[in-house]
Amino acid sequence: MKPPRPEAYPVRTHNGKPVALCAERKATDMTLFSELTQAPADPILGVTEAFKADERTGKVNLGVGVYLDGEGKLLLLGCVAKAADRIAAIHAPHAYLPIDGLGDYLDQVRELVFCADSPLLADKRVVTVEALGGTGALRLGADMLHEVAPGAKVLVSDPSWENHQALFARAGFEVGTYRYYDATNRGVDVEGMLADLRDAEAGTIVVLHACCHNPTGYDLDHEQWAKVVDIIAERDLVAFCDMAYQGFAEGLAEDAFLVRLCAGKLDNFLVATSFSKSLTLYGQRVGALSVVCADAAEAERLRSRLKIVIRTNYSNPPIFGALVAATVLSDEELRTDWHAELATMRERIKAMRTALLTELQARGIDDMGHVVVQRGMFSYTGLTADQMRALRTDHGVYGTDAGRICIAGLNDTNLAKVADAIAAVRMIR
Repeated sequence: MKPPRPEAYPVRTHNGKPVALCAERKATDMTLFSELTQAPADPILGVTEAFKADERTGKVNLGVGVYLDGEGKLLLLGCVAKAADRIAAIHAPHAYLPIDGLGDYLDQVRELVFCADSPLLADKRVVTVEALGGTGALRLGADMLHEVAPGAKVLVSDPSWENHQALFARAGFEVGTYRYYDATNRGVDVEGMLADLRDAEAGTIVVLHACCHNPTGYDLDHEQWAKVVDIIAERDLVAFCDMAYQGFAEGLAEDAFLVRLCAGKLDNFLVATSFSKSLTLYGQRVGALSVVCADAAEAERLRSRLKIVIRTNYSNPPIFGALVAATVLSDEELRTDWHAELATMRERIKAMRTALLTELQARGIDDMGHVVVQRGMFSYTGLTADQMRALRTDHGVYGTDAGRICIAGLNDTNLAKVADAIAAVRMIR
């Protein structure tokens, strides 16, 4: 049977007037999206796009936040490969998960973040839901907070991961900053941070980097964190801890210090967790949001609200990455392997910091000792935007305009090139 001729279709109308067929549309006609302006490239992912388009050999990508091994290759942890093989061998059907995620995974996350013997867990005060990576966890928390406190203000560190401000603003919040980076003294402006938190209105949501501050690499010490949490408690602020790099500073338990400090002093706070880096599960988008409540009854009410946020967003989370993470965390042998492999990553990053400083000093640069003071994957080099652009255009070394480079992208084969490039652009003022 032949399809009807085009003229056999009913004529579409709008306000009583016929609407032209697509084939008859003129180039000057307005469309639904014709007035959209081009959005700026993401400040981090845009660097990677530029890197890929660069046809030069010997180029170095220190922009994106992924861990590369000593050969400059994206790493797959051995414990993760073993866990994935076990799961694949079962040939289980790909059923939907519950709205809040895989139960075994959620149990393991709570114990990793808060400690297995935490009173919070015994009292059932912690609600944990699976999220689409750390970013998804932050957005779930932001959407939930906007529902219960739509008039609250959000404060992020100055500077912070670029997506923090955009994410909370997109959720409907007014977003401001608290002082953090001290460019003059190359460290944290602790007094400025404390003063800004003291001035914040009650109910203000404060986003805190639990460890390995992104982008600066500068962390507070235990005494300084204690002062921050005391002010949060006194001023009735809401702490939202972003812990995307647990295990990359000193160790899994050590890097959870801020979270466990909050656990002893605050009735309510939130934690976003990611396994993208620590389990090399980048593309699997394995994260979690944990919310501490005043008691078990409050926790159940909150869980019901979070499930609505999830259900109306993406319905329920993916299963494979959560199964891999749960398998590694719950199996004694695989967990032991993970601790060792994570320590290897952590120590290699530290070694690259020391090696970079040595190379820079050999080129007469004696004021970049801050590189070895910083922690985690990133370094705030102190280079200007013009110098960072020169790194890219003149030397093929890619970092962000803010001066951030990913130390985990350094290795023995590109270290000298990067040091040469930094030494060269330092002449630019």
